Amino acid sequence: MSERKKGHVHHGKSTKGVLNPDKVLTIAGLKSGDIFLDAGCGDGYISFAASTIVGDKGKVYAMDVYPESIENVKQEAQEKGIENLEAKIVDLTDKIPLNDDSIDLCIMANVLHGFVENDETVDVMKEISRVIKPEGIFAVVEFKKMEGIPGPPMDIRLATQDVEDILAQYGFEPVSASEVGPYHYLVKGINKKEN
Repeated sequence: MSERKKGHVHHGKSTKGVLNPDKVLTIAGLKSGDIFLDAGCGDGYISFAASTIVGDKGKVYAMDVYPESIENVKQEAQEKGIENLEAKIVDLTDKIPLNDDSIDLCIMANVLHGFVENDETVDVMKEISRVIKPEGIFAVVEFKKMEGIPGPPMDIRLATQDVEDILAQYGFEPVSASEVGPYHYLVKGINKKEN
């Protein structure tokens, strides 16, 4: 990794219009009864789709560092009567307020590139690994590393291989890389940590 300047602020526009949450969650492998973490949930559109899939026996944790995002998610969940979703203001580079080995599937959509750019990957990935169960799934959605499409600046975009390398470095075995929209891909890893 080359030395980069710090300070990428990840709080851009929602990708709700260009990324189908049901397709993302299906490819990631979310199922009824799962305990799900939306790490860096933004406006929560993936969390809301997940709450329908996991159902009454499942649970959705929507976490983001931005208080206004979490307030909006909480308000929408209340308006829709969604009871299996818990939204929290969380700095993912610090401690994620969940027990060890408590998450079946975690999605991080359009966020990892910011942690890489700000040299925060180690802290974030240690926490993600801690909360995901052994054999649990970590799915990373990122913008394709292509010119001429929406998303972050080219120099901070991650190629699928970059994401696979990061996952492997923290005990996740990359099992697939899939296109999930015109501008996005998803890399899926299985947590191979020891019990």
